[in-house]
Amino acid sequence: MTDRPAQAPGPQKPVRRSGFAPGKVFRTEAAHRRLPENATQQTSSPAASATVRSRSAGVQPAGGNSTGDWRRLVVVVGVLMVWSVIGGRLVQLQWLDSERFAVRANSQRTFTEAVPARPGDIIDRHGRLLATTVTSRSLFVDPSRIEPGEDEQLVRQVAEAAGADADRLLQQIAASRDRRFLWVRRRLSPEQTAAVQALKLPRPAWGFREEYLRRYPQGRLAAQMLGFRDIDGVGRGGIEQHEDRLLRGRDGQRVLIRDARGRVIEVQTDAVRAPHHGEAVILTVDGVLQLFAERALDSLQEEWEPKSSCAIVLDPHSCEILAAASRPTLDPNNPGEAPDGAWLNRMVSILFEPGSTIKPLFVAAALDRGVLQRDDVLNCENGAWRMGRRILHDHHPMGQLSVTDVVVKSSNIGMAKIGVRLTNEGLYRTLSDLGFGRRTGLPLPGELTGTVRPLAEWTLYSTGSVPMGHEFSVTPLQLITAHAALAAGGRLLRPRLTRSEIELRRPGSPESLQDLPQEEDDGLAADNGAQVLAAIAAPVVSRQIRAETASWLVEEVMTEVVNRGTGRRAKLRDYTSFGKTGTSQKTDPETGRYTSEKLVTSYICGAPAKNPRLLVLVVADEPAANGPRGGGTVAAPTAARLLHRCLVHLRVPPDRVTADRR
Repeated sequence: MTDRPAQAPGPQKPVRRSGFAPGKVFRTEAAHRRLPENATQQTSSPAASATVRSRSAGVQPAGGNSTGDWRRLVVVVGVLMVWSVIGGRLVQLQWLDSERFAVRANSQRTFTEAVPARPGDIIDRHGRLLATTVTSRSLFVDPSRIEPGEDEQLVRQVAEAAGADADRLLQQIAASRDRRFLWVRRRLSPEQTAAVQALKLPRPAWGFREEYLRRYPQGRLAAQMLGFRDIDGVGRGGIEQHEDRLLRGRDGQRVLIRDARGRVIEVQTDAVRAPHHGEAVILTVDGVLQLFAERALDSLQEEWEPKSSCAIVLDPHSCEILAAASRPTLDPNNPGEAPDGAWLNRMVSILFEPGSTIKPLFVAAALDRGVLQRDDVLNCENGAWRMGRRILHDHHPMGQLSVTDVVVKSSNIGMAKIGVRLTNEGLYRTLSDLGFGRRTGLPLPGELTGTVRPLAEWTLYSTGSVPMGHEFSVTPLQLITAHAALAAGGRLLRPRLTRSEIELRRPGSPESLQDLPQEEDDGLAADNGAQVLAAIAAPVVSRQIRAETASWLVEEVMTEVVNRGTGRRAKLRDYTSFGKTGTSQKTDPETGRYTSEKLVTSYICGAPAKNPRLLVLVVADEPAANGPRGGGTVAAPTAARLLHRCLVHLRVPPDRVTADRR
């Protein structure tokens, strides 16, 4: 039986000595517990106990502690890596990306502000301002500085003073809390500016900015020709739109430096680009004649109550448009108050069948082509003539008529027989040569081409209808341009409203206001001190009618229309005038057929007959007053009065001797 060493009763606790770590003790005890039984017996000897005690005391065997060395190495390498990253970042910031970060920092404290260019003026041929630009104040707010609830009463006071909607302004401010800028009302009137200033609003939450405001000193005068500029200064309609690039100019810019609070502290003068202000545009329009045309249409609208009307005054020798008015109209200073249809420039944007006003032009074509002679006599069949499957009628039964009387009495049957001589090809070519079916090229947006059907679609019906002014449509400008060829000796010119070669025109020139009778200015504002950029361009000329044919038609045939024909009510006392009336039926949208209830009446006239100085065209759409509503009744008297006023204003010498002048 083997002797076991004697053990002390109960578990024995290891003895903790000075300098012993608790962890070391626990590891020693665990190691002791894992020893096999024979190992326990061996260590029970005094030598083994000494070895255990030496290990428990933390004494390492020869060869050192490799775990501690690795820990120190990891710490050193980690520190070196951290400093390497920091150093690399510093190198990147200071050398590699320094320029990029400098640009970013600079962009945060500098910003580029546009310096608006002033739009150029629009001026009539005598220097009167039709459109100009003034400075105006616009009110803004910084939404981030408006306290919800606390400033509501102040916002409502501002809205009332500025003419804005208070509830809408409060909603916009609430939805823009993260923004620093919001328009309250742009381009305030002087009265609104004064009312806002009286509130003494706190800065920088509220402020003003100077902006350009487009004004039209003559109000409604030539509104459709001029157009207007919207809230952002973009041209809309008329000359404002067509010449927008020339009128607008080019904005400049400047660079501003601001502090941390967003306040401007410096302007970089070396980075300033001055704006290039817009050029002035001078029109061929005479402001006084334009006023006469506007008043003539007002009288026509009051007397005959048509749906719409227009009037054009034109110089036949240069084809310059001296006046063009439309009704209904508007004041471009308040475009939001325009009635329906008021923006439509009826000179170029309405189509109508010209009716009898086209007849002299087809007679000229027949004479020039040799299919008709001046002394020919045409049988008008006592007012009824079968042409193919239909019967043509005249307003009154007529028999044998000369070429002159066919035009004077406006015989449809006589013109249909002239159409047979011309043939469809000749009729089509006449319309094409005189510019119908294509734009005139006038610098106005919205010009229509008119409608002339392809020749292949013409029938025998067309042979009789086209010479009477049916089956095709024209604009008022196309019609007066074609008649200008008759008045100008057969030369067809392109109509002009603006001028394209730059010329400096100063007050005192032959066309300046100083040469006009002061009492005839009719209250039009004038810009006597401005230098005006004018444009003179040679018109496109093509001879479409022989000079002798044009002269005979104007001086004899169309003069007789006024003396004893359908234009008797347009006869002038002091001038020998010529003209032609026109009355055309419109189609009923429900039946698709012509109806006598809806008429377009027109009258074109000019004077003096020997050397025409002016042409006038008046068109009235669906006159509603009771009684006769033909061109000789509705349009002719208005056109004649307008022509007479314009001739007197231009000091054209009368060519008729009346009993009063004797």
